[in-house]
Amino acid sequence: MENAGSSIISALGAGSGVNFIQLASDISAASFAVQRDAIAARRTALEAQISAAGQLRASVNGLASALGDRIRNGDLAPRGTLGNAAVAQVSVPPGLSPRGNFSLEVTQLAQGQTLVGRPLASRDALVGEGTLTLRFGTVSGATFAPDTARDAINIAVTATDTLATIAGRITQASGGAVQAYVAEGPNGAQLVMKGQEGAANGFVLEAAGAGGAEAPGDLSYLGWQPASTNGELRTTARDATFLLDTVERTSPTNRVTGLPGGFTLNLTGTNPGAPTTLSFASNTAAISSVMNDFVAALNDIVGQLGELAAPLGGELGNDPGARELRRDLARLASEVVRPGAAPGEPRTLSDLGLALNRDGTFRLDTAALNRSLDTAPDAVAAMFTTGATGVFATMDRLARDNSLVTDPGSLGGSVRRFERQLEVSDDRLARIAEQQEALRERLTREFTASERRVAASQSTLTFIRQQVDIWSNSDR
Repeated sequence: MENAGSSIISALGAGSGVNFIQLASDISAASFAVQRDAIAARRTALEAQISAAGQLRASVNGLASALGDRIRNGDLAPRGTLGNAAVAQVSVPPGLSPRGNFSLEVTQLAQGQTLVGRPLASRDALVGEGTLTLRFGTVSGATFAPDTARDAINIAVTATDTLATIAGRITQASGGAVQAYVAEGPNGAQLVMKGQEGAANGFVLEAAGAGGAEAPGDLSYLGWQPASTNGELRTTARDATFLLDTVERTSPTNRVTGLPGGFTLNLTGTNPGAPTTLSFASNTAAISSVMNDFVAALNDIVGQLGELAAPLGGELGNDPGARELRRDLARLASEVVRPGAAPGEPRTLSDLGLALNRDGTFRLDTAALNRSLDTAPDAVAAMFTTGATGVFATMDRLARDNSLVTDPGSLGGSVRRFERQLEVSDDRLARIAEQQEALRERLTREFTASERRVAASQSTLTFIRQQVDIWSNSDR
């Protein structure tokens, strides 16, 4: 856009012949070029430092994350092996590492109560108004022992309720403790009620109808007690029973917790009189593989650190965060990763074969690793968990410490410092741009004033020349 100065110059005919607008712009740009170029170079260096520190931090975090995932879900995840896989499924919560062998004999699976009511003509048949009451407890033969700790559930039934609507209201009122639906077959429509697993989850259905007669169309027709014939008890609620190492145990569900070492059993079948073996063995091949991969990953980080933090030419050549990471890696092999180890058991990474070379790289001492695996395989396996101690906890702590943005001596602190310096550089460039624009405008005004004077001088000179020419012609 043409400013006031350029308009004036154009109107005056640019008497000097000089493009003062471009000249003002060039002078203002040249006046700040050194500062601007220096800051731009500084910004480029800061961006390279942020990228380098971020790369190292990501590599350490990635190693810790990959190690944790391999322990939780990979070949290091603790797994139990059952001789009879049809009896149960075994799972181990994260952070736990059960060991040893157990015998398992399942004599009874847990189940819920299933009650089938007497038939009605259809699912839309009216059931009669009144009140249904669900009581929970233990059903045993013709007796019912109520659970006094659980409140009875009362369901008001209206004259418009059908067998189908009653099924939905039972499920809703019980909060799913009893699942009810209507089954239609050759005998008509029947109310099916299924309780949860466990002997204490048995139930009775009391029905108080308005008519008081146990006939279709009166609510009393749907009631059931263990000694009555109003419905049919298809399955009785019961606990699971099993023997672990010959000791009898019970569980209200087929999912059994609180077992030695923290493992969980999901019982799926029975094997009375034929106990099977449940074993948790150390996977020595997987541990050796992980240690090889661990050493290779550490050497990748060491290589990155050597390049990015080289004293000459490295983006992080004098960075405190890079120096701290180098120190952390140098003492990694001697880190105590299992402080609770018994005398003679492995407790450091060097006991797992991690060895430091003179040049700062790592190697795997297979002799040391094999020695630990041979003498204390369970202790070695205990070092590969996602708990508060172990190899993963050590690497996770190293990664977190180097990512702390509040610690100026960490890589995270370095990234924060570089980012702040980058913000300062951006602010300085913005101020330089404002100063450059102010100088350009001032020079434009000054050059405009100069152009006016030049134009006025040229006009005067032209008048004088005209007068001289007139005088000269009159003398002839």
